[in-house]
Amino acid sequence: MITREEAFTLLKKYNKDSFHIQHALTVEAVMKWFAEELGYGQEAEYWGIVGLLHDIDFEIYPEEHCLKAPELLKEGGVSDDIIHAVCSHGYGITVGCGTTIDVEPTREMEKVLFATDELTGLIGAAALMRPSKSTKDMELKSLKKKYKSKGFAAGCSREVIERGANQLGWELDKLLEMTLHAMAATEDLISEELAAEEQSA
Repeated sequence: MITREEAFTLLKKYNKDSFHIQHALTVEAVMKWFAEELGYGQEAEYWGIVGLLHDIDFEIYPEEHCLKAPELLKEGGVSDDIIHAVCSHGYGITVGCGTTIDVEPTREMEKVLFATDELTGLIGAAALMRPSKSTKDMELKSLKKKYKSKGFAAGCSREVIERGANQLGWELDKLLEMTLHAMAATEDLISEELAAEEQSA
């Protein structure tokens, strides 16, 4: 399996924007948290690598998101199972070039990625509205209020988030609460890694 260091290097080959790097690190951390929480602790690194690489093609090829990813990942020596997982987070979504992604999430890990990807963006946007700029003091009721406001973080598809919860067989509240916990628990680690990246740049 590709190592975490190799995966991060590959991500940065195609992603330079700090926003995209932060999103990748956030989804990686959330995936690892869920792996531990759902009894897949031995696979936590693997879940994290899938999260880290899930948007590898988005910065350069936004209109062909999840379509260019296999090519970029294969060139980087990434295995087919990770490629399938990465592409499955676009399942049922029609990308800019008009193609609908038909790679279905089948494993629980893939379903967690599908469900949490958009949601991490919405929770991150909600955190920025808070005086603390943090998820650590955010309550579920506050998040739900933002979630129900259609004008808030409109780019984060509620339909996709709800489809993700359904695929997992979870109530929406369970998905919201767990993802919020995951982001609060890993926020400091991500900040430290981003700071280290800025110093080394």
